[in-house]
Amino acid sequence: MGKIIAIANQKGGVGKTTTSVNLAASLGVLEKKVLLIDADPQANASSGLGIDVDAVQIGSYQVLEHTQSAKDAVTTSNAPNVDVIPAHIDLVAIEIELVDKDQREYMLKEAISELKSEYDYILIDCAPSLGLLTLNALTASDSVIIPIQCEYFALEGLGKLLNTIKSVQKIHNEALDIEGMLLTMFDSRLRLSNQVVEEVQKHFSDMVFETIIQRNVRLGEAPSYGESIINYDVSSKGAVNYLNLAKELIKKNEL
Repeated sequence: MGKIIAIANQKGGVGKTTTSVNLAASLGVLEKKVLLIDADPQANASSGLGIDVDAVQIGSYQVLEHTQSAKDAVTTSNAPNVDVIPAHIDLVAIEIELVDKDQREYMLKEAISELKSEYDYILIDCAPSLGLLTLNALTASDSVIIPIQCEYFALEGLGKLLNTIKSVQKIHNEALDIEGMLLTMFDSRLRLSNQVVEEVQKHFSDMVFETIIQRNVRLGEAPSYGESIINYDVSSKGAVNYLNLAKELIKKNEL
């Protein structure tokens, strides 16, 4: 059975989509079968794996609405062993459309249950908010990865996210686990970066991934070519970091 992992943080710009795309590609290169679900209306995870977002006919919007099956929404990406359920700007409307539906927090969980046995890992790239979309992702997931930027406001808002995860565990999904906190955009030359790492490791010790994602120009360039860092520049620091993260994740889950 595949493991479903949401990549979530309600703060924007912390490396959520970068992590979703490059972790998926790294797991694929390590011969795991991966499905990436784009649950962010900005659809950056879709375009980051070479999908023409404007041409998407069936995506996460139709899957959440239950007007199309998740199987029909799956498309191949330009990363080996990685399939995608892409997003489209339409997804913006889903929160309003689901609001009076019964079991609205379980729409994604129900829709993707048929795919669980077909993949080793299903990753969900969440929107930068704690709305109904993210709630659906957390309810459908086995665990959550929380990217934390190594900057001044890193821990701000983290309490809110952890409270949301707690209430999801209490009400919708008691099996939800925190897979780990991932430190991103680390710059070893900055004292602040090092302080954030120390602070996060001190507060959350075992919950923090050993792998730290360093600031890397190539990581920033790759999406504009519609490629993961693995396709774009496999020898870059960014690619090495995400391959290490993928290995750490596999090791943790196969013990």
